[in-house]
Amino acid sequence: MPETTAPATELASQYITQVTGDLESNLKEQERISAEIASLQEQLAALQHDHSVLVSMQQALGITTAPTKPAKESKTAAVPSPRRKKAAASPGGKQKEGKPTAAPGRRAARKSAVKTAGAVKAAQPTLVELIRLHLAEQKEPRSAAEISTALNQAHPDRDIAAKVVRVTLEGLVAKSQAERTKQGRSVFYTAPASQPTAAADAEAEPEDADR
Repeated sequence: MPETTAPATELASQYITQVTGDLESNLKEQERISAEIASLQEQLAALQHDHSVLVSMQQALGITTAPTKPAKESKTAAVPSPRRKKAAASPGGKQKEGKPTAAPGRRAARKSAVKTAGAVKAAQPTLVELIRLHLAEQKEPRSAAEISTALNQAHPDRDIAAKVVRVTLEGLVAKSQAERTKQGRSVFYTAPASQPTAAADAEAEPEDADR
């Protein structure tokens, strides 16, 4: 009996050692994968934030790009061309008439949707116009953060970022459509000084004409 129990205890100790090692390696692998997932999630969140900022900057600068979805759909719409040849070889003529009429209807619907979307975007004022109007209404210099806060309060559906406002303001300064002043480390923006004088001259002209 002692001779048979000795190998059994050795096998049990070997299994215990192996299971313990496998558990440790499993836990280490879980920690490694969890760390990778957390890192990827942070990278994804950063990319999503950068994407929203870039889209806002694109809208502020008035950059228009060709839509990508219609290009993909046009490829799929071109696939049924071999089927039309098969339908032409078949004696029935109903299938020939049904397929060509369906594609123009879809294209017309897409065109109308694009037109309506463009009309909605055109109806909204651009960020440049909003900033210029806001500066014209202010009597004191305003920072980019203050302008961004005011515009978000006035237009909560636009989601205007302070970084985009700062870039747009610098573009207006470069075009002499806004003025920039520094107070210490802070930068403030105002409407150009030429606008009030031009408005005053325009008001003075009718009076001179009456005289």
